[in-house]
Amino acid sequence: MLKLGIIGTNWITQQFIDAAHESGDWQLTTVYSRDLDRAKAFATKNGATNTFDNLDDFFKAATFEAVYIASPNSLHFSQAQQAIENGKHVIVEKPAVANQAEFEQLDECLKAHPQVLLFEAARQIHEENFKRVQAQIAKLDQLQGATLTYMKYSSRYDAVLAGKEPNIFSPKFAGGALQDLGVYLAYDAVGWFGMPDEVAYYPTLTRTKVDGKGVAVLRYPSFTVTLNVGKTSNSYLPSEINGLRDTIVMDNAAELGRVTYYDADGLAINLGVTPDKNPMIAEARDFAAVINDPTTHQADYQAWRQLSRNVNKLLFNLRQSGRLYFKADERDTPAN
Repeated sequence: MLKLGIIGTNWITQQFIDAAHESGDWQLTTVYSRDLDRAKAFATKNGATNTFDNLDDFFKAATFEAVYIASPNSLHFSQAQQAIENGKHVIVEKPAVANQAEFEQLDECLKAHPQVLLFEAARQIHEENFKRVQAQIAKLDQLQGATLTYMKYSSRYDAVLAGKEPNIFSPKFAGGALQDLGVYLAYDAVGWFGMPDEVAYYPTLTRTKVDGKGVAVLRYPSFTVTLNVGKTSNSYLPSEINGLRDTIVMDNAAELGRVTYYDADGLAINLGVTPDKNPMIAEARDFAAVINDPTTHQADYQAWRQLSRNVNKLLFNLRQSGRLYFKADERDTPAN
């Protein structure tokens, strides 16, 4: 059983720990938080025995072999780099990094520590329904395009309306709708259709100067994909992938709870399976399989790394189009 350390004690960390334990492949042993009392409370709740409020001491600890990082976006790069340098496998929440420069620096760090593996926790690409949509796309006679939507009101937006600047809505912490919910749609688009030829992003800015919502247009040689993303309102629209007369319909492009194929005659055929109650179980199992047997699963690992690289490039190019800049971008330049 793999020994796991965590950075962050929020709801998404709890969801991953629950999934990791349910998978039967992981044991939480070590918890880091800037607040030691919070680390101890989280550790006690989840059966861990080691707690830290100092990152250097945490990474030097011999009590875990892989770390799950769920800190604010702007901290992912430095914490992942420190983990790699200390010989720890890394699972970092999406988005793994803020831009391409950070991605390349982590790649160089991995080359210097070839025994270490780095995973971006893009959970839906590991789920069965994502793979079933991918398989059905390959069967379409002619792909005409897609419209993918993920808009979910964030309770943190209440703080923005009250004059505050929470991390997820702060450019200092690489926040905004595209960097949060938009990552799911970016993974859908790149995973199902590949990299687009041209992109444009039309953001609606919040008072804090990040995108609260936005529309992205991805141009491919013979079709266009539109992404609708937002954290300042809710949308209940389904998402569609269009063939000539047939269509793939998803209740939600990120959560993929229901997937239906409508044939040329309008007959509805259920493509999906009932998702796991905890959507992180599939990725927890996949990550453990690669760590336990990297040789056998090398092709999967390299495919995930390349997909992560392409998604990171797409997000960066979309932000450049929408004139959205982070402090971390000072080390990068716009991509061609």
